[in-house]
Amino acid sequence: MNDRFFIDTNIFLYLLDLKAPEKAQRARSLIRSGVETHKAVVSFQVIQEFFSVAFRRIKPPMTAAEAEKFLAITFQPLRTVHSSYSLYGQALDLTRKHSLSWYDSLIIAAALEADCRVLYTEDLQHNQKFGHLSIKNPFL
Repeated sequence: MNDRFFIDTNIFLYLLDLKAPEKAQRARSLIRSGVETHKAVVSFQVIQEFFSVAFRRIKPPMTAAEAEKFLAITFQPLRTVHSSYSLYGQALDLTRKHSLSWYDSLIIAAALEADCRVLYTEDLQHNQKFGHLSIKNPFL
């Protein structure tokens, strides 16, 4: 059985959150496991969202040099789902069927396209299912 898992943007952002050290440690452990085992998956959406927040909302903002290092060390080793017409079509279908936001639908569609069994996120209902994909909040 495939044991790939998808990591949503909010998990990566906890690495930068000095106010939530327990969540940062859990996020670090999950991401490290994904990098070491090559079982973690992200989409380009996750990478874009992460840097958008890291450059604008995190205090102090991430520098370009820090971003380059993070990209090389953290994101580059992970499997990455590319945008495609089929991904957008599946996301539109999820939006229609489940009344999800567009961005949540894109994340779920990317996890399904990568044949992941688990999507780690805080943004969706824990234990919710989309086909073979289970939503898990790693901080519960």
